[in-house]
Amino acid sequence: MQNVNVVVITGNLTRDPKLRTTEGGTKVCNLRVAVNGRRKNGSDEYVDKPNYFNVTVWGAQGEACAEHLKKGRPVAVEGRLDWKEQGEGDDHREYVQIIANMVQFLGGKPQDKDGEGGEAEPASEDTGGSGDDIPL
Repeated sequence: MQNVNVVVITGNLTRDPKLRTTEGGTKVCNLRVAVNGRRKNGSDEYVDKPNYFNVTVWGAQGEACAEHLKKGRPVAVEGRLDWKEQGEGDDHREYVQIIANMVQFLGGKPQDKDGEGGEAEPASEDTGGSGDDIPL
C-alpha cells in the first residue's frame, strides 16, 4: 500500500512573504497562512479558532509569491506535509510545515495607495520552468 501525503488549505497570509536564496542559488519563499476553523465552546456556541501553517514555496513559483502576495491576501495551497527539526538541547524544535506544489492567488488584485485596483490579476501564477526546483 502506497502512502499518501497531500494537504490543501485556503486562508489568508499573516505576514508578507519572505524570499531568500539557498547556497546553491535556488529561490525559496516562506509564507504563513491562517485558516479559520469553527468549534463549539462550553456554551454550545460556535467560535472561530485560527490555525497557522508555515508554507515553503520553491523556485519560480516562490519568486512569484514574493512579488505578488502581501499580508492579508487570500491564497489556496496544495502540497505535502514535511517534518522538520532544528537546534539542540533547550533550543530543539520540531514542527510540521507544508511544501507547496501549487499556490493559487485568490481574491482580486489588492488596491494600491490611491485606491485603484488596476487590471485584474490571474487567479493563479503560471511560473513555467522545468519543475526541477519544486520538490514533489
